[in-house]
Amino acid sequence: MLAIDGVLGGYSKEYFIVNTRQGVNRMKSYIPKADEIQRKWYVVDGTDKVLGRLASEAAKILTGKNKPIYTPHIDTGDYVIIINCDKVVLTGKKLDQKMHRTVTTRPGSMKETPYRKFMAEQSDKAVYEAIKGMLPKNTLGRKMLKKLRVYKGAEHDNSAQMPETLELDI
Repeated sequence: MLAIDGVLGGYSKEYFIVNTRQGVNRMKSYIPKADEIQRKWYVVDGTDKVLGRLASEAAKILTGKNKPIYTPHIDTGDYVIIINCDKVVLTGKKLDQKMHRTVTTRPGSMKETPYRKFMAEQSDKAVYEAIKGMLPKNTLGRKMLKKLRVYKGAEHDNSAQMPETLELDI
C-alpha cells in the first residue's frame, strides 16, 4: 500500500506489513469461463410493442445483463428470436418524420426513406438495426448480434432449439 503524504488511512505501518506478508482475505470477483456459460433461446412477440422499448429489452438479453454472471468483456447473453416484427409500432409522428438513411462511399449517394415506407417494406431490417444500435460497437457487439433472429411473420425456423416464450412488460 502506498502512503500519500504520510497518511495511511487510519492504519499503522505494521498493519500493512503483516497483511502483505500473510495475504489479506478479500472477496474474489467471479469471472465466468466460456465453457461455463449456459445459453437459452427466447422468443419475443413484437405485436403492438414499441420499437425502441422492444429493441432495448432484446439488447439486454443479448448482452447478458439480465443474468447475475454478467461481465462486460465476456459474451454471456442468450439467443433472441423476434417474431411478428411487422406489427411493431412507433410512437408519435415518427412514422412520417423519422427517416431511414443509407449511404455508400460515393458522393451524393445518400438515400432517405420515410419510416412509414421502410416499416411497410422491411420491418425486419428496422427492428434488426434498432437492436444493432444498442449493442457495443466492437467485435464483442458483432458476436452478440449473431445471436439475434428477426422474422416478419409468426413462424420461425428455430423450433429445434426449443425456445422459451418471453413476455416483455413494456
